[in-house]
Amino acid sequence: MSSIAIKRTPAALLVRNTHHSSSRYLSTTRRCQYQEQNTTPPPRPKRHPFATLAVSSAIALGAYTFGSIYPPTPLSILFPRPAPAPPNPDSPEAQAYTERLEAELQTLPALQEHRLRADAKDWYEVRPYQNFPEERRVNNLTAGALRGPGKLALPPLVRAKRDESESVIFIHLGRGLCGHDGIVHGGLLATLLDETLARTAISNLPEKVGVTAKLGLNYRAPTRADQWVVIKINLLETKGRKAMVSGRIENLNGTLLVEATATFVQPRYAKLLQTAQLRQAMGEAPKSDEPVLLADGENIGKLGMHVEQK
Repeated sequence: MSSIAIKRTPAALLVRNTHHSSSRYLSTTRRCQYQEQNTTPPPRPKRHPFATLAVSSAIALGAYTFGSIYPPTPLSILFPRPAPAPPNPDSPEAQAYTERLEAELQTLPALQEHRLRADAKDWYEVRPYQNFPEERRVNNLTAGALRGPGKLALPPLVRAKRDESESVIFIHLGRGLCGHDGIVHGGLLATLLDETLARTAISNLPEKVGVTAKLGLNYRAPTRADQWVVIKINLLETKGRKAMVSGRIENLNGTLLVEATATFVQPRYAKLLQTAQLRQAMGEAPKSDEPVLLADGENIGKLGMHVEQK
């Protein structure tokens, strides 16, 4: 009896493999369908709309209250709180406002610390424009047009080294000096730096008179209105009729707001000028070392207030 060898062709093998794969696929599919039909999802917790609304309202109210008391810096700059206009210079409110600021100035910790420095004897204190003639004051920018409650309410208080190499100036900036509401105008800050830089520079020129030749500024942070600022001036170099100085404006926390450098030049005709009034406006070193006060019954009219004296 002869044996017959049956040879499977590739086609037969392909059909068999396909049949097995289809069987496995159908079996897996049936199991998945069975599991889906017999698997029930867990019950979802019931939501209470009134509780959700109460929680959301409490969060919103808390955030609003906190933001009103401690507003974020960008928001307080973009959306400043409204402020009243500067008071009438002739009103009793204006006089009270000025006297309050003067008392506040004299108690500033930064000023008191400077007066108690170890080298305090090397410094003197003066108030520029304090004794400025009225006929000249009315046409002066910082002593006249910008002077008054809500603006530059007080003459600056200057503490300068006796060798005129350094000075520190305390000044209050009111809400009436703004560009963007609540932020002091950059041009006003440039004016204050120009005047305070000039005081140190001119004091180091041969004839004690000079003009601004170059002024460069870098604004580092917004300067908020209605605050005290400190201006620090340093002499950098003198060359004949030129004096180079640097300065910076800081708030009472020491944050740098503006920094500047400047060059002042003494005119060739300086000897022909009368410099006595200029020195009087800038404030000369007093003979006494006593602090310069303005609230001891002094005529407020000297501050540009024009309040009638009773």
